[in-house]
Amino acid sequence: MIRKETIEKVIDAARIEEVVGDFVDLKKRGTSLIGNCPFHNEKTPSFHVSVNKGIYKCFGCGAGGDSLKFVMEHEKYAYPEAIRYLANKYNIPIEEVERSPAQLAAQDKRESLYVFNQWASKYFKQTLWETELGQSIGLSYFHERGYRDDIIKKFDLGYSPEAWTSLVDEAAKEGYAKEYLTELGLAVERDDKSLYDRFRGRVIFPIHNLTGRVIGFGGRTLKKDKTVPKYVNSPESEIYHKSNVLYGLHLAKKAILEHDVCFLVEGYADVLSCHQAGVEQVVSSSGTSLTTGQIKLISRYTKQVVILYDGDEAGIKASLRGTDMLLEEGLNVKVLLFPDGNDPDSYIQKYGASEFRAYVEKNQEDFVFYKTNILLRDAKDDPIKRAEVIREVVESIALIPDEIKVSVYIRQCSTLLDIEERVLLSELNKIRLGKARSKERKENQAQQQVQSTPNVPPGGDEWFPAEMLAAMGAEAPSVEPAKIESAELRLEKELVRILLNYGRELVHWEGDGDVPVAPYLLASLDDIQITDKTCKLIVDEFIKQAEHFQVPEAKFFFSHENTEVSTLAVDSVVDRYELSPSWSDDKRKIFVPEELDQLKSLVIQIIYRVKKNKIEVQMQSIREELKLTVDDADMQILLAKYQKLKEGEQLLGQLLGNIVVK
Repeated sequence: MIRKETIEKVIDAARIEEVVGDFVDLKKRGTSLIGNCPFHNEKTPSFHVSVNKGIYKCFGCGAGGDSLKFVMEHEKYAYPEAIRYLANKYNIPIEEVERSPAQLAAQDKRESLYVFNQWASKYFKQTLWETELGQSIGLSYFHERGYRDDIIKKFDLGYSPEAWTSLVDEAAKEGYAKEYLTELGLAVERDDKSLYDRFRGRVIFPIHNLTGRVIGFGGRTLKKDKTVPKYVNSPESEIYHKSNVLYGLHLAKKAILEHDVCFLVEGYADVLSCHQAGVEQVVSSSGTSLTTGQIKLISRYTKQVVILYDGDEAGIKASLRGTDMLLEEGLNVKVLLFPDGNDPDSYIQKYGASEFRAYVEKNQEDFVFYKTNILLRDAKDDPIKRAEVIREVVESIALIPDEIKVSVYIRQCSTLLDIEERVLLSELNKIRLGKARSKERKENQAQQQVQSTPNVPPGGDEWFPAEMLAAMGAEAPSVEPAKIESAELRLEKELVRILLNYGRELVHWEGDGDVPVAPYLLASLDDIQITDKTCKLIVDEFIKQAEHFQVPEAKFFFSHENTEVSTLAVDSVVDRYELSPSWSDDKRKIFVPEELDQLKSLVIQIIYRVKKNKIEVQMQSIREELKLTVDDADMQILLAKYQKLKEGEQLLGQLLGNIVVK
């Protein structure tokens, strides 16, 4: 268990812009930083980071929290692991306690999978460097490929012996559960339920996530037998999803940000060779077709992508089809083709690092123009094929969201294709119109499905109609219909907002002197019961700490174990809009008072409003009772109560309309 003092030190040290900035490309806007949300699909940034408040908030999907919450949500870490991650980032020492296999099995399964993979990676590395077979077979292979020892260690490369159950036996000695071996794909189960090593007789390439944790493995055979697969990779697991992983990104992200470009290659060897040549801004899709998830990973760090193709004609054409997705995500795409069938790895081994860097620098070509030339070369003078080329090129251009880029491409491609610009524009508009109609049909179908589903859940509460939900943000992920908030809930949330934002602020009260807002509010509302459970948890914490003459800070709730509490806390302190500087400059003489300047009035109003609402609730209850009461005596009692409440309601109404702050 981590000491409370250490946790506090870690949270204080973790700067929100630095933690989030490791995963999201943030840009300055006013007093906030903005970027594309990493928790849902979006092209227009709605993800805000407030440096002053130490929080992030997405106004598209609603995600929000502090540095710790971000790491937990983004990396799917348990609370202790998120603390350890931040402690490691800020070089804060944490005393680790060795966990037994029994403790390991009892902890969170997902974390166990990470730990098991880390152990397997260590086993493969030790086998490579510390065993005779590893050195003579595995290490010799890497040296023959031209890789230096520092690169081999940098990428945690390893070796799995030819023996059938080497890893399986070692895992059993360490007390690891058998089911984890098969779930992670480190072992394969026979019909008789016995296990054997999946990666036996192969050199090992560990696959890491963004934070450097091992999530899978790739194994290359050293045999020349063509019946044996050249590469074997880990299957999908709870912690490894191929479509959301780029090999080498954990080591490349810093260089990508520095150079504002990402080089995309095909295999593990290409990444290793590029690093050895001093080119670190390189990642690999590991032989799989490029996915939207992988593209979004790249777009967090840069909008510039250079695809390093080998000289294989079939491979180039296959890549052309997948690369359109890069354009659709708004990335600027260039390609580079190596001569004589070389790939980045073989080119570096043949010509050296300096020649490779020079070649990459000089031979990049815009993807759209490259695609046009490649397709034209195949079409030659065949008019039907040339028409297909024109259509395919325009389809690529139609994917680009930037209209200025579209205009440039249309103009230059009209020259390359030897066709009038207006014809290309006509085809472009036709393609876009077709897509718009297709999208509209899908939306209409979805709308019909929503309309056919009752908007009233069991219990009879009213829900927001589908149109209002859609208006909340076109790019927001699908969410459950939101309930209409009652006046009572809105007031309780406003009370929480004032406590979190101004609870520690001192206000002068007649007869009491200077008193912080929180204890004054709580004392004034001690006869009021908070009905919403989330609001009550926050208010109760303020009451608890007030007994010790303390007022909790808002950040105390940002990483609360109850996600509803942390979400409400972030929502209460975040500012979606900020005042333009031009409103308060000397020229215009427009000055907008801040809420803090009217804090006393704000506190008095919330007290009166909450009390007035409670009276209104009681009056409504009496009205309902009166409908059912037949006894005259009971009716007179109820009417007397109602009259008293009515007088109180009127008095509070007058006070709310005539508050004068001295």
